[in-house]
Amino acid sequence: MGDKRQRARVQGSWAKSAQLPKGGARGRGEDSVPCQPRAACWGTGPQAFEFHQPAKPLREVPVEKVIEHAGEYQISQGPTGVSRLRLVPGFLSQEEADWMFSKLLAELPWSQKTNFKQGSGRAYEEPRLTCWFGELPYTYSNSTLQPSSQWHPVLIQLREAVEQASGRSFNSLLCNLYRDGKDSIAWHSDSEASLGPEPVIASLSLGDTRCFSLRKQPGPEEDGDYTYVERVRIPLAHGTLLLMEGATQEDWQTDLPERRRF
Repeated sequence: MGDKRQRARVQGSWAKSAQLPKGGARGRGEDSVPCQPRAACWGTGPQAFEFHQPAKPLREVPVEKVIEHAGEYQISQGPTGVSRLRLVPGFLSQEEADWMFSKLLAELPWSQKTNFKQGSGRAYEEPRLTCWFGELPYTYSNSTLQPSSQWHPVLIQLREAVEQASGRSFNSLLCNLYRDGKDSIAWHSDSEASLGPEPVIASLSLGDTRCFSLRKQPGPEEDGDYTYVERVRIPLAHGTLLLMEGATQEDWQTDLPERRRF
């Protein structure tokens, strides 16, 4: 199983200096006179520098928080509500996780979904494999996954275990297979209208450890700039359960980035 987990995961010049014409710099025409006096020319004579206060106050980029230990975490509170995470490392034992990983990797109907860019409509293939289970279709990235009510027995067993641990009910499941470190999922929120207000998302990880990232949605004054937003990183190991509750999908985005080095 160790070898398989290394390969897959079920759920991220110098430019040449410009040369001046012979004879030095000239003005607009061939007969232009070099600037006078020489002390005013660029690169010659003393120069004075004047400090100007920045138009906007200097800001520090917030330090990324890392969550590694079991517990409940309130990551933000705002007008839309409280955003909460629950992390349960070792939710499945090593033996259970190994067996379930092997079964799901071999027996689920994995396929590569084709999405369409917003605006341009350009088609692209997702950098991962997926399969969807639920009584209703699921649409994201301008592409729809069709309903599938035939849950694999292992998925039914896992759903019951997650429901018991979380005190929540779940009616659908999107499985993601990250075949290697190049497979990923881009920044997004699971905030589709079909999921209802404040959807609870449970993420169960099997296979090699990958880092799951969250970034807070910027306020309207940031004009879509994510430079100064809060960020959280969570290493998700084999058999780990992560619950995202409250306003998390409204106020935060998540991704699982590429990992090119092993």
